[in-house]
Amino acid sequence: MNLSAIKGFRGAFLDFIDDPFYVSELESVRYFPDGLLVIENGIIQDFGDYAEMHSKYPNLSITHYRDRLILPGFIDTHIHFPQTEMIAAYGEQLLEWLHQYTFPTERKFKEKSYAKKIASFFLDELLRNGTTTALVFTTIFPESVDAFFEAAGDRNLRAIAGKVMMDCNAPDYLKDTAQSSYEETKALIQKWHKNGRLLYAVTPRFAATSSEKQLQLAGKLLAEFPDVYLHTHLSENVKEVEWIRELFPHSQNYLDVYDRAGLVGDRSIFAHGVQLSPAEFKRLSEANSAISFCPTSNLFLGSGLFKLQQAKSQETPIKVGLGTDVGAGTSFSLLQTANEGYKVSQLQGRKLSSFQALFLATLGGAKALNLEEKIGNFDVGKEADFIVVNLQATPLMALRNSGELPQTLAEIGDRTFALMMLGDDRAISATYILGDRAKIT
Repeated sequence: MNLSAIKGFRGAFLDFIDDPFYVSELESVRYFPDGLLVIENGIIQDFGDYAEMHSKYPNLSITHYRDRLILPGFIDTHIHFPQTEMIAAYGEQLLEWLHQYTFPTERKFKEKSYAKKIASFFLDELLRNGTTTALVFTTIFPESVDAFFEAAGDRNLRAIAGKVMMDCNAPDYLKDTAQSSYEETKALIQKWHKNGRLLYAVTPRFAATSSEKQLQLAGKLLAEFPDVYLHTHLSENVKEVEWIRELFPHSQNYLDVYDRAGLVGDRSIFAHGVQLSPAEFKRLSEANSAISFCPTSNLFLGSGLFKLQQAKSQETPIKVGLGTDVGAGTSFSLLQTANEGYKVSQLQGRKLSSFQALFLATLGGAKALNLEEKIGNFDVGKEADFIVVNLQATPLMALRNSGELPQTLAEIGDRTFALMMLGDDRAISATYILGDRAKIT
C-alpha cells in the first residue's frame, strides 16, 4: 500500500448501518468515540475504532479533529436553486406564493450569467451548511440547468437536477411545450447524466402546470433512460389538491395523475406529500418511491403536517429523506429542518429522535435517492463526503453540551438532539468532498 496516496481522519464518528425507525438504536447507529477513517482517491478504504486500527497504518498522515463529531455529509432531497434570492417572501400560501414571488424570480434564469451567479452562491451555501448532495429544481430554461451542473461539477459534487417542465397554468414567459420540454430534457440527459458525479432528474413542476401530453412524454423519457430520476411535487396544499381534482377528473387521486403517465417508480422522489390519502401511501410503498419531508416549507406556507410516522410505518414503509425546499423552506440547514420536523411530529403526538432525524439527513436520504451504494455512511468503498461538527459552536450550545464528547450511545443521543434543536451552519466546522476539504467563498 502506498501510504503517501492515502490519508486518515481521526475523531468521534457517528453514522447509520440500518434504519432506526424499524430497528433498535443498537442495531442501527454506529458510534466510535475515537475512530479512524482511511481514504484513498476519495473512496473510503477502512473505518473503525482508532485503538484497533492505528497499528495497521504506522506512517499514515492523520488529520485529528479533537472534540469534534464527524458525520456523513447531509443529503437534501428537495430544494430549488433559483428560489435562493426569494427565501422568506411574506404572506402567501402555495398557489398565490408561486404567482406573486416564484414565477417572476425564475424568469431571470433565462440569462445564463445570472443563473451561474446564483448557482455558485447556492452551492456554497449548501456546503457551508454541511450538505454534500442535493436533488435540485432549476427552471424551464436549459441555460439554468447548464449553469447549475457546471457549478456543481466544478466542486466535484454528487448532485441531481433537471429542467423544469411546465406547459400550462403558468405565465407565458415561463412556459415550454410538451414537445420542446421532451426534446430539451433528452438533450440535457445525454449531456449531464453520469457526467462525473452528476445525475439527471426528469422534472415536471407539478401536475397542475403540465398537460397530460407533457406528463406522458415525461414518462417516455423515463422509459428511454431508466436510470434517471423523476422529481416533482405531490399533495402539498389543500387548495392544490382540490385544483388537481378539477384538472384531472378521471384520476383516482393526485398520485394517480402521475401513475397514469408512468411516473411512479423506484427512482421517483415526490416532495411534500402532506395531504396524502391512505391509498396513496399504499401505492408509494408498493412502487418503492420516495417522499421528501420538507417541514420548514410546510409550516411557512401553512400547508399542513406531514404524517412521517405513517410513511415510516411497518404497514406502508416508504423511503423518506429531508428536504429544505428553499425558497419556501426557511433555512439551508438540515439541522434546522430536522428541528422543525421534530415539532411537526410533536404536534401529532409522535416523537422524532435525533438518531431518526440524522438518519433521514444521511443514509435515509441516500436510500431515497437510490444512492446508498455510493454515499450515506462510512462503509468501505463509498465516496468520502463527510462533515466535521462542533457540538459547542455557540455559547448556548457550549453550555448545553459542556464537557468532553461522550462515550455512550445514550449520551451522544442527548448531545445530537441539542445539536438538532440549536445548531445551524455555525456548527459545521468543515465539509469534505471526496476526502478533500471544500473551499467555500
